[in-house]
Amino acid sequence: MKLKGDQTTARAMNRRLILNLLRQEGPKSRAELATVTRLSPAAVTFVVGDLMDEGIVTEGEAVSSLTGRRPTPVQINYGHGLALGFKLMVDTVECVATDLATNPLAAIRIPLQSHEPDDVADTLASTVPRLIELAGRQDARLAGIGISMPGVINHEQTICVRSHRFKWDDVALASLVAKRVDAPVWLEDDTNAYAIAQQLFGLGRQHKNMAVLAVGVGISCALVIEGKLYRGANGAAGKFGHTLYEEDGRLCECGKRGCLMAYHSEASMLRRWREATGGRATELRSALADKDPIAVKIVEDAGRSIGTALANLINVTDPEVIVAGGEAVSLGEHFLAPLRKTLALRTFRAPPPILPDWEDNSWARGAAALVTQRMFDFESSGGITNPTDGSASGAAARLGARK
Repeated sequence: MKLKGDQTTARAMNRRLILNLLRQEGPKSRAELATVTRLSPAAVTFVVGDLMDEGIVTEGEAVSSLTGRRPTPVQINYGHGLALGFKLMVDTVECVATDLATNPLAAIRIPLQSHEPDDVADTLASTVPRLIELAGRQDARLAGIGISMPGVINHEQTICVRSHRFKWDDVALASLVAKRVDAPVWLEDDTNAYAIAQQLFGLGRQHKNMAVLAVGVGISCALVIEGKLYRGANGAAGKFGHTLYEEDGRLCECGKRGCLMAYHSEASMLRRWREATGGRATELRSALADKDPIAVKIVEDAGRSIGTALANLINVTDPEVIVAGGEAVSLGEHFLAPLRKTLALRTFRAPPPILPDWEDNSWARGAAALVTQRMFDFESSGGITNPTDGSASGAAARLGARK
């Protein structure tokens, strides 16, 4: 990183300022960009010229009115690059090809038959040409590949430090994939990647402080603070499901007992349903629709219990909104209503609104957002293109600011 007074870093900061304004508010003329950003017209013209030369922004149509012809707006050209996202789950991988705004162009789900790192890397690499073909954007360059998975991730070194679900320790998955494909590769915890997508293009787009709750196989809660994803000292921030729910309680996948996710993740709800009724896990949703009292109690208990734990987090971090995603969101108001009610009872101030995310491919799009994040934050790193010589953040030359 260059010093703040360096001219090229100032240019990078101006790029970030202009691109984020266009991302949040849409097309604007050069004069409007100068007014809002308080940059000089010359600085705006210089940066916009650079961005147009690189194909990142384009000029829109000028609009004529009774007062004359309005200035020509500029807008981000999200179609000039292709991002691929892979969301790793225990048995399958959700795969998506998107434009640089994470709008899906193609999506498939493939089986994951082995957890051996080299086998996983082979599976992902062999899927890349298939996704590119399905996307039908032969003229767009491949900007990069994002991989998200459950675990503790060293984002800077693109290493999975620990994943209980995959039984991995210190696996350099991004490097393994980068050896097999000619593109920069990013690796991130799945909820963190999901939060990045929500911050850039989703429900958190207009918010600098938000909590992103995910309830599925596990429970996690990523935090965006002052516009930055909070990863913690060791990349382990957000492991909300491992907060204590019951002393010496159920065994959790982490090896400890009594964790919140051991009782109230979606997977735990399904297990409790089977234990209580002997029925199949797939029957829980139909039983819930029929207002079966056992199904309703299991789901409402989860909403209340997660709400109690979440209230503590809100009292500490004070987010503007809570984006809620994961399989449990599809359980609807049986889950969300007690969650909201508990927050209202237990937060110091009025709780922030809960914004449920119902979008398809949200999690794989989160992985794709790892690629596009660099456009809007030149300080972001973690991408790797040439693991043989230890080169990191190789995507900077493609997507980031010139430094």
